[in-house]
Amino acid sequence: MRAFNSLADFSDDEISTLLELASRLDRKPEPQALSGKVLALLFLNPSLRTLASFQAAMLRLGGGSFVISPDMSIHGLETRPGIVMDGAAAEHIAEAVPVIASYGDAIGIRAFAERRSLDADLADIEFMSMIRLIETPYINMESAINHPCQNLADWKTLDDLGVPANSGKFVLSWAYHPMALPLAVPASTLYMAARRGMDVTVLRPEGFALPESVMQSAREAAGASGGSVRETEDRGDAMQGANIIYAKSWSSTVHYGNKLKDHELRRGLEDWCIDEPWFDTAAKDCRFMHCLPVRRGVVVTERILDGPRSVVIHEARNRMLAQMAVLHQMLGPES
Repeated sequence: MRAFNSLADFSDDEISTLLELASRLDRKPEPQALSGKVLALLFLNPSLRTLASFQAAMLRLGGGSFVISPDMSIHGLETRPGIVMDGAAAEHIAEAVPVIASYGDAIGIRAFAERRSLDADLADIEFMSMIRLIETPYINMESAINHPCQNLADWKTLDDLGVPANSGKFVLSWAYHPMALPLAVPASTLYMAARRGMDVTVLRPEGFALPESVMQSAREAAGASGGSVRETEDRGDAMQGANIIYAKSWSSTVHYGNKLKDHELRRGLEDWCIDEPWFDTAAKDCRFMHCLPVRRGVVVTERILDGPRSVVIHEARNRMLAQMAVLHQMLGPES
């Protein structure tokens, strides 16, 4: 494996192999599998789970890692092309990325959406421009429109819960948040659930529809896997018989990049906070998922987050296991 950028790049058999390997490495550790291997980790945006889970994954497989983050170790990192560097930034991404990559056997890069141009972010322009600078195997640790490590972990979580792959009902719900957030998690989570063959409903208020290209990609994945994709603003209808509700806030695509108008649009939507009444029409054992971090009392109530419906801790641990499988395939003895 030379790259882990999107689940769309892998066949069903390849995804199954990764999921089986993640479970096997949990049951039967291989503490020397990556002995002598080094993973470079470049975080252009902050992280808790992604940083800790990748470091833990490398240690559990016998390898090592190092972390570079502009906020903690670089005196300014310029990303704009064609710029005259007479400001605060001391180094350009064009030199930094290939240097960092050269110190590792693989590199993980985390670079969020700039949220200025929807078309640019849908095309993942910033992330892809960095990938073109390197020859090292790479892992997408979240870009403008993809978060494959989260997606693989979530797929494993659904398997662990015994949620049917070809008949389970999955609700991807917009949730209130005071700030406009990126599209990577909702877009790639939608694709993951559709690719898994589930009946997926996107539940969101007016003005927060996901981009048509994202919806079309999910419809095509669902068509190939036997699932379905639809969207609605009707909470009761969306939750009817649901096995999973996956909550995530995201930016308005109507006012993408316009913080003031986005803020105005989400004003009055504070009741989009997942609570027990949301589950009135759901399956009895409907579970709550979220990628974390999550704002208590804003995105979801404490009684849901701390109650038996929530699987967010199990989901977060699966990040480490899924990433162990990816690293094993990328850097292991048979890679």
